[in-house]
Amino acid sequence: TSSNFNTNHFNFTPDDKTKTPFEIIAETVLKALKALKRPVIAAVLLGLLLMYDPNSTALAASGGRMGGRSFSSRSYSVPSNGGSSFSSYSVPYYAPAPFGGGGGFYVGTAVGVGVGAGSGFMLIMIGFFAFVLVSGFLSDRSESGVLTDIERTSVLKLQVGLLGTGRSLQRDLNRIAEVADTSTSEGLGFVLTETSLALLRHPDYCISGYSSVDVKRSMDEGEKRFNQLSIEERGKFDEETLVNVSNIRRLSTTFQKASGFNNEYIVITILVAAEGVHKLPLIKGSGDLAVALQKLASIPTSKILAVEILWTPQNENDTLSERELLEDYPLLRPL
Repeated sequence: TSSNFNTNHFNFTPDDKTKTPFEIIAETVLKALKALKRPVIAAVLLGLLLMYDPNSTALAASGGRMGGRSFSSRSYSVPSNGGSSFSSYSVPYYAPAPFGGGGGFYVGTAVGVGVGAGSGFMLIMIGFFAFVLVSGFLSDRSESGVLTDIERTSVLKLQVGLLGTGRSLQRDLNRIAEVADTSTSEGLGFVLTETSLALLRHPDYCISGYSSVDVKRSMDEGEKRFNQLSIEERGKFDEETLVNVSNIRRLSTTFQKASGFNNEYIVITILVAAEGVHKLPLIKGSGDLAVALQKLASIPTSKILAVEILWTPQNENDTLSERELLEDYPLLRPL
């Protein structure tokens, strides 16, 4: 039985006949493991590759930021007549009637209606002029009303998504940040104009866009809204690797990016706060984007209250993936 077991099931060589059954079984197991070794390693490597997320090491961490603010150096001076070409409203008041008898109801110094104090007509007139007065002060129409266009503050946002191959735009923005004096209104105008022109010169890189305009009733409200938008955009960066804000400059040299990944996209955000009422078109195509950039570039320097240009990735070796583009910039719409 032992002879049949050895020869029929394992096909031992002559040397195997001198080994104990335990040694023979051990060697057989080792040979089997060696045969399986390469497939097991391949399976482990495949599992690691499937679990590997390239975005975990290729985050759009680097961000550039340049601009400044001049809210605190501006103040509105409202003319005594309300600063508007439209008729102003005088507050109604009562005075004795010029010919005795009942009271009189007068508006301003030129119009008077002499009626009895208890007259129903007088009550109607009081209600009418009260309505006119309140309507005049509370009117918020874009072209008229006691609150003039000059007293308002517009906060504009234009966001552009570009192909990652547009690295020349990254270099343009880096150059603008390096030379701009962002502590003056002229410097802020330079930053806004040069950034708009850089985008206008490369329409073939632009693939998506978004615009918004908030018109606020005061400079304080405009400043608050501008700061909210700035913080929202800055929060999408892991690190601001190039900064020139109010002429405070910072350049990070510690940023390291995992190699082996090509940049897919670039996003540039333009934030502007300006005195008066300004408008931007909805971005539905390349033509709308061009018009929006031209409008931003043409805002007079004297009207500019604040400008910020933010872009990511700032580092040319950094990567913004499609997933990150969709998650962080969901309002962008294809052109």
